[in-house]
Formats: sequence, C-alpha cells, structure tokens
Amino acid sequence: MKIFLYAEFQVAIPFEHIDWRPINVEMKTYPGLKSKTWLSGINNHTVGGFYEFDSIENAQRYIDGLLLPFTQQVKGNLSVKLFDGDVTQDANIGMDSPFYTGG
Repeated sequence: MKIFLYAEFQVAIPFEHIDWRPINVEMKTYPGLKSKTWLSGINNHTVGGFYEFDSIENAQRYIDGLLLPFTQQVKGNLSVKLFDGDVTQDANIGMDSPFYTGG
C-alpha cells in the first residue's frame, strides 16, 4: 500500500532559518514513514513536504503526533492532504516515477 501525504505550514519562515536536522531525526522515529521530500514555497517561505507512508493509520499517527503539535508550537496554519498511491500506480509507472520504479 502506498499512502502519500502532502503537508504545508503557513508560517512565513524562510527555509534556511529552520533547523531541519533534529526534525529529520524525530520524523524517522515514526513507524511506516518511507520517504520525505522537504518543500519550500517560492516567494512566500511556506514550509512543507511530500511524504510516503505504508498505511493510512501510520500517516494519521504522524499528523496527530508531529504535524499538529508543531503547528500549534509555531502558531501557524496547517494544510494536509492524503492520497491513495495504489489508485494511480499504472499512470505513475507510465511516467517513470521514482516512487514506483525504484529510481
């Protein structure tokens, strides 16, 4: 099963001002997290990411245990979307997506 999670924090923090190293360490403690790609908004400093999880349950634990508390800590707004990666598998393989071809 492939579950993709997109998260975006509206906090206007330039990415270079975030100490992402300890955040990466904490993220890796969550079960089922297979990959994470950091994102930084163009001309708005929005911080976010694209994640892959092995189940909806593990993605929800991550949202509840890490994303929501961080949002409250920085007094920001959070947008989260979950996607079923199995539904789009054939289309992604046709595009040579590294999430499906191991590339």
